Amino acid sequence: MNASYPLKTLSQLRSLLVGFRKAKGLTQKEVSEKLGVTQQTYARLEANPAAASLERLFRVFNVLGIEMAFSSESDPASSRAETTQDYVSSPARKEQW
Repeated sequence: MNASYPLKTLSQLRSLLVGFRKAKGLTQKEVSEKLGVTQQTYARLEANPAAASLERLFRVFNVLGIEMAFSSESDPASSRAETTQDYVSSPARKEQW
């Protein structure tokens, strides 16, 4: 099933990355090994993904099986209803703080 998780601000990116990583059952170490970087390097990227280049984020997305899609909001009312449903089931919602 392809679920959609809208990203409206860069501050949401960290929670989404952590959520997708944990949903795949991967540790930071395992992701870093797949990327060919140290665990510390990946931890820094995950802690502040807004500072990472788009190229690096795409590499992480590929490892985590994340596909990025762009869309425009044509009907904000219907979009909000979809966003609320997607947010409730988002991997980021499962992240414990």
